[in-house]
Amino acid sequence: MKDPAAVRNVASVIQQYSDKSLVVVVSAMGKITNALEALTHHYMDRAEEPMMEKFLEIKNFHLQIAGDLFDNPKHPAFFHIEQVFFHLLRYLQEPPSRNYNYEYDRIVSTGEIVSSYIVSHFLNYVGIANQWYDARKLIITDSSFRDASVDWILTPQAVSKALKPYMEAAPGSNKPSIVLTQGFIGATTQGFTTTLGREGSDYTAAILAYSLKAREVVIWKDVPGLLNADPKIHNDACLLPNISYQEAIELAYYGATVIHPKTIKPLLNKNIPLRVRSFANPELPGSIINNHSENDNRIPSYIWKTNQVMVSIFPKDFSFIAEKNLSRIFSDFAKHSIKVNLMQSSAISFSVCFDYDRINTPALLDDLKKNFNIKYNNGLKLITVRHYDKAEMEKLVENCQILLEQKSRTTLQLVTRPIQVV
Repeated sequence: MKDPAAVRNVASVIQQYSDKSLVVVVSAMGKITNALEALTHHYMDRAEEPMMEKFLEIKNFHLQIAGDLFDNPKHPAFFHIEQVFFHLLRYLQEPPSRNYNYEYDRIVSTGEIVSSYIVSHFLNYVGIANQWYDARKLIITDSSFRDASVDWILTPQAVSKALKPYMEAAPGSNKPSIVLTQGFIGATTQGFTTTLGREGSDYTAAILAYSLKAREVVIWKDVPGLLNADPKIHNDACLLPNISYQEAIELAYYGATVIHPKTIKPLLNKNIPLRVRSFANPELPGSIINNHSENDNRIPSYIWKTNQVMVSIFPKDFSFIAEKNLSRIFSDFAKHSIKVNLMQSSAISFSVCFDYDRINTPALLDDLKKNFNIKYNNGLKLITVRHYDKAEMEKLVENCQILLEQKSRTTLQLVTRPIQVV
């Protein structure tokens, strides 16, 4: 949802299902998550002037969208927007703690809260009755800020208790059969706001579907459905009409951005199908993920991850890379909440590829240096191909140097960097 037209489009899509019991999960608008991340950086750096400029930019963006959607400047939507940003400003005026991830979740979650208020008010405004609900009362997590783990006992209990009365509301009752809530965010049992990882709104939908034993989940995207490649990179990207849960898990794990990596498992456990449909062209059939696997290997899928770091780790005492050293290495990765995208070992070295993180990567490298000798490169690309074809590989790596290659029966992964032309 990047503008008022997109919000109106949301309403038109929901209108088509208004006779059903729905839980609608919305994400932040436009590029607001990126803007809030920048705001968090300014806050942690105590850069007062750029922090306030970014704060006002984000606030005015939402007020402008609301101004286009609602004729009455005294509509309750404006009160809720002002209230959200009043509390955020109060928070920004306090000195930050040393825990970047904690501060990140407190600030960046604002995007989903204010977005959901605007959409909920607009739905009511055009006659689609709905109940706004705070996802932090539904999704109960641990305190792993920026990548929280869901409590699968408390969360289904909270969701069922809060939302089932709306899902089971009789026609004509005073309870709407549509609930609107936020993706991406949750809270600890102590009430501290957490987030589930970037692009986590899909995961929220899966958690709620699992908890409510939903009939299906539909994810609305700005693409026609699941594609075998990013159309911005591959002009010939094509639709995957039907793949299995297992194939979707593999694609998401390797970095396919249409689906959050954790989304599929809760749906698999309850055999709940997942549809991916076009937000811009809702008449298109899109793609479906279910327990049918006959189409999984018909079309190769290409996944590109940029801004990668590859670290090669060597014991300082010239010993072998054995279980004790590997245990220490993985302990450091877990400590800094860094997920490994690719790893490869030899007798005396261990190479790892992962996403660069402004805060966690330097801290990880510092810890590794305490016990190991390391070499690393950044600014790399990780190319993953499922069901690869050898002839296609040569095109992929034109003008690239391959730093690491790993191949299985179904998956090829290449860590590359551009060849420097002198």
